[in-house]
Amino acid sequence: MASLYLNRLSADDRSTLLHELHERQGGHCFICAKTIDLQLHKNSIDIDHVIPITLNGPDNPGNFAVTHDSCNRGKQDSDLRVARIIARFDEINKSIGAENRAANLGDILKAYAHGSFDFAISTDATSVRFTLSEIGKNDIVTLPLYTDALSGFRFFFAQLPIQYIHHDGKMNPRAIGPNIKKLIKEFHIKRPQLHVALGWINTQGDGSPKIRIFDGQHKAAAQILLGTKELPVRIFVNPDLDTLLTANTVAGTTLRQVAFDKSVQRNLGSALLADRMQRYRTDRNLAEDSEAFSEQDLQRHFKGESREMKKYILDWIRSSITHHKDNKLRDFIEYGGRGSEFPLSYSTIEKTFYSFFIGSDLLSTRFNHRAEEGLNPRQLEIDQIVNLMNIIAEEIFVGKFEPAIGTSRIENKVSKGEDIPEPHLIAYRMAKEEIVYNWLRYIKQVIQMAFVNAGVPFDENAPLQKPLPTNAWNNLRNFVAALKRLPVWVNRDMATSVFGGKRNNDFWKEIFEEGQTPDGQKVLGQRLDLIKMIQPVDGQN
Repeated sequence: MASLYLNRLSADDRSTLLHELHERQGGHCFICAKTIDLQLHKNSIDIDHVIPITLNGPDNPGNFAVTHDSCNRGKQDSDLRVARIIARFDEINKSIGAENRAANLGDILKAYAHGSFDFAISTDATSVRFTLSEIGKNDIVTLPLYTDALSGFRFFFAQLPIQYIHHDGKMNPRAIGPNIKKLIKEFHIKRPQLHVALGWINTQGDGSPKIRIFDGQHKAAAQILLGTKELPVRIFVNPDLDTLLTANTVAGTTLRQVAFDKSVQRNLGSALLADRMQRYRTDRNLAEDSEAFSEQDLQRHFKGESREMKKYILDWIRSSITHHKDNKLRDFIEYGGRGSEFPLSYSTIEKTFYSFFIGSDLLSTRFNHRAEEGLNPRQLEIDQIVNLMNIIAEEIFVGKFEPAIGTSRIENKVSKGEDIPEPHLIAYRMAKEEIVYNWLRYIKQVIQMAFVNAGVPFDENAPLQKPLPTNAWNNLRNFVAALKRLPVWVNRDMATSVFGGKRNNDFWKEIFEEGQTPDGQKVLGQRLDLIKMIQPVDGQN
């Protein structure tokens, strides 16, 4: 909401206020905390309310802050205090991007805990005893030890400083998803978290016991980002870890007790594959890092889990692509089901990209087959799918789709004459599941043509497990660019007809193949010409 106070200021008074805010903030942007240079940034500085007027924030200098205008435009909450916390989380995510993953609870703890300690503990039949001497709390704390009647696991409850909390990256390899931003907003307005984090500790190991969190990391991370220094935890003592891992997985899949979205389920499947691989090595007396066995070997070894093993392997491939450090498309995917901020749902990615390009048959070649030559079939598949996603992201979404506009009621807004920018409208329409499904079929044909022209056999069921001929990447980019230029994507008259409501795959199949809808409405004018669309236009390639 506009500020009456700011609108009434003269240019000199506004300049004075700007300098006062700049000095108050130590010369830093309120949101990103990076430097604001009043001279160099003079044309790109905003003054905004810290607490929005809509949330009863006062319209006076005490409630103003100075920001880079790009930070203020891209902020993910109207409350600048929340926007600053979310920006900090985004910076943590960006800082670990080179590690081919997104941030987890361990990364948040590393940034905020300012120390990481083992947890010295002693137990008897009914209690646990510990101290927190590393942070100057030398009193011995005694807490009751309980026994779960069904599993027989012993556990206790404690409120612990975050310096004594560690993330269990094996049992919970999941990255922290975009939903944490909603939790941050919720906790910021003083609504309590209603789930205690679950952890475990091994007191029988090498003398360095750690409390490792395996469930509740999103809520724990949100609280830490908001400044919480202690967290309540339920801690299992010397549990059977395979039982915990299986229970954690089943809770979010079979039982649907926890709202695990599909991408989280894939992460859990990937973790279970890693566990089974390690058990296979132990059973076969192989080195801890050996990959001298195949996907089929694993399936045969774990006979009682034949179907599950195939799922775990495919989950690992999907997760490796989704969280690949170079995957530019992942920033435009809604992972938590239906949303209104991102153009693509994770479900769409699975039904299109992963369905078309991931080979579902388990391989007989070893996991490390031709890895040193860069010709390992699974790694090729992962890397080439990511490369394809990047072409699509660069051509359609990056710098074009605006999260601030989002996807909510776009066609309704277009039909009412609202000014939706063309690049955003193109990205939104091209990302509809039934449309993606159909133009990815053409992508697959471009790939097939490249292999055939190179004299290389094409595997319909695993199209990217062999290196794609170099010229094919140019052809793919040319096709996507040509597809994006089709006038239909910016035709605002079709908001209530062609783009109105949910359409099925066959509807858009007819449009691409015949240029018109099944009932004869002209949409493209003519069918897509694949040969023409892969040709470069002037200034390309």
